[in-house]
Order: sequence, then C-alpha cells, then structure tokens
Amino acid sequence: MSLAKSASRHVIASEQKLADLIRQIQAADRVALDTEADSLHSYREKLCLVQISAPSAVILSNVEGSPGTGSKVAQPDGKPATRPPEAARPASPSVGMTVQSVCDFIVDPLSNLDLEPLRHALEPREIVLHAADYDLRMLRRGLNFTASKIFDTVIAARLLGIREFSLGALVNRFFGVELHKHSQKANWALRPLPARMLQYAVDDVHYLLPLAAKLEEELGRVHRRDWFRQSCGRAIELAAAERERDQDELWRIGGAGALDPHTGAVLRALWQWRETEAEMTDRPPFHILQSRELLNAAESFASGHVPDYKQFSARRGQTFREAAKIALQSPQSEWPVMRRRAGSRPTAEMRQRADELRERRDKVAEQLGLERSFIASRGALEAIAADPARATALLVPWQRELIGIDSVR
Repeated sequence: MSLAKSASRHVIASEQKLADLIRQIQAADRVALDTEADSLHSYREKLCLVQISAPSAVILSNVEGSPGTGSKVAQPDGKPATRPPEAARPASPSVGMTVQSVCDFIVDPLSNLDLEPLRHALEPREIVLHAADYDLRMLRRGLNFTASKIFDTVIAARLLGIREFSLGALVNRFFGVELHKHSQKANWALRPLPARMLQYAVDDVHYLLPLAAKLEEELGRVHRRDWFRQSCGRAIELAAAERERDQDELWRIGGAGALDPHTGAVLRALWQWRETEAEMTDRPPFHILQSRELLNAAESFASGHVPDYKQFSARRGQTFREAAKIALQSPQSEWPVMRRRAGSRPTAEMRQRADELRERRDKVAEQLGLERSFIASRGALEAIAADPARATALLVPWQRELIGIDSVR
C-alpha cells in the first residue's frame, strides 16, 4: 500500500513531485535530512523514510505556483506559505533562517520511485543531520548515498558546551517548542502511515536548518568553526567505514565471558537458533528471546534444567530444546574458547601516561566548559598511552592539540 494514501501534502509520491523536489534541492547549498527505519520490527532493518527540509527562499516557482510568482508549499501545520519570487530571495539560505523559512518533504524509499536522481542531487550539498552516524549509514545502505559535507547539530552543540543535546532539548532551547516523541519506536515500514507518525517524521527534520544557522553563529562567536569542520569530517569517515563482523564474536553477548566453555557452547547454539528463528519470521532477535534470557537459558540447560517459555509455539519450543541438546552432547574439542577480555595488561609506564593525558584533558575541559569525554574518551586516552601512533586515528587535530597529545613520548 502506498504511503501517499496518508493524504499528506508533504509526501513525494510521483515522479513529477520528485523532479520538483530535486530542482529545489539543486537550488540550495544546504539541506537537512533525517531517516526512519524499522530496526525494532524486522530482522534486517531497512530505510523506510527520508525526510528532507530545504530553505523556502530557494523553492522554485513551478513546484506549486505559476512561473514568476511565489510558490505555495505546505508547512507542517498544513497551512500554505507564500514563497518570495526570485528577486526577493536572500543570497544565502542560512541568512536569517527561521522555522517559517523552510519547507519539508517525505520521500518513501519503499515506493516504486527511482531515487537515483535524488542521490545525485544530494551528494554535492552540505547535509544537516542530528547525530549523523546512524542516518549516514542508513542512507548509504538504502540509497547508496555518501555525504561530501555535513553539519551535525550534536557535534555543534557539544562544541558549545551544551550538555542537553537531544533534538528535543535543542529545539526547546532555541525555539521554545516541545517535540512529541510518541512514534519513536513505531513500525515505519507500515503503509499507509497515520498522520501522527508523518507529523513526527516531519518534526524531526523541520527545525534542523534554522537550528544549524543558530549553532553556526555561536560557533563563530567562540572561534570553534574549524574544530567543528574537523569533527564533521571525521564523522563522515567513520560512517563510510565498513564494520566487519567477526562471526565467532557475534554470539558473545554481555555476560558470556563469565561462562565455562561447555555452557558457552550451549549459549552459542541458542544464539544461532535465535538468529534462524528471527530471520524466518522477519523479526528482531530480541522479539524471539531477549539476550538476558538467552544467557539464563544456557546456564539452565548446562545445569540439567530445561527452561520453559510459555510464549513459544510447540515447534519453536522443540527446536529450542534440540539446539541446546546438540550443544550439550558436543565433544569438548568443539566448545568455544571463552575470552573474558582481549589485550594485555597495561604496564606501569602506560598507566602513568594515561593519567597524564587525563589530567591535561580534564584541565582544558574545565577551562573551556566542554565535556571531558567529548575532548577524548577514557578508552581513547588509554589506547594512545599504550601506542601513541594511534592518536591520529582516534582524535582529530583540535582534540590532540588541546591536550598536547603530540608531546607524549
């Protein structure tokens, strides 16, 4: 069923509307994006919505109006807003940006629309995102999109020393608006989506452009724009990096390291059983059995008890018990090697270097009003103390400079 049946004027549901949106994007230097996926409702999460906000000052007149006149485009409250003609547009979309000077749209990646032109239109532009990593990964997976330049509002807020940096907190701080998070865990693969979910999706992108403008102004005032660009560049690099999954590590859930090898063999078998069940029913693994219960079940089987889960069907209960039985009867040579913690113990010299780095970080964090972990996490400092050559990979230049990382020997 089509998302368009939700009867929202925001939804891009035809090739013509998509072409109009693309021309609108091409006329802007900066656009805002947000995504929604179905990770809480399917085995393999997929990109379900792409919300796009563009400056209304660059909206082309043929989107909804006639040539040479201001176009009327729906605002989040459903009311049309008249856009200025070409001659009245400001030179930069960020100048004087307000929540009334943006227009929002929802694109449906699950529709039959060819979104390749949209990807090409977005790639050369600066993309405003909130907590960019997840959205960038979803956009790469769903649209094969890789950003060339981003404005992450979380990074900007933290560089300004703002401790409450959720989108809701920032929107309330700068615009006095309270966002409702009622659809945060909803199933975004449903079609049609109810109006309240579409409104939630629009709210997540509607304030990003004016928020970026305000944060950018503040960053300039405290002379931290260069720091910001460095951190955003690193965010793009990290999101583009492939995350390799070691198949022998995936089953090692929290608490697994404390198990004996025989119980570990049972846990591994039950984890693999859960993956099979989740894929077969297209549900997240935790819908089948939560990891805590998976660990408890492995320990129960190993101690001679058979756990009983009333929510299991007869077939699921049988395959569950069979997986454990096979593992219990497996030879010792097939049991996993249980590893509590990888890596060697730090030397006294490493601990001393790590303490030095933490002291420098804490001092400069207090002076600048920044979070200590934002300048450098404890784990990063310990890794650098053990191997100074890792500093470049773990910290960007402004972070290394603040704590004098290059002077560490």
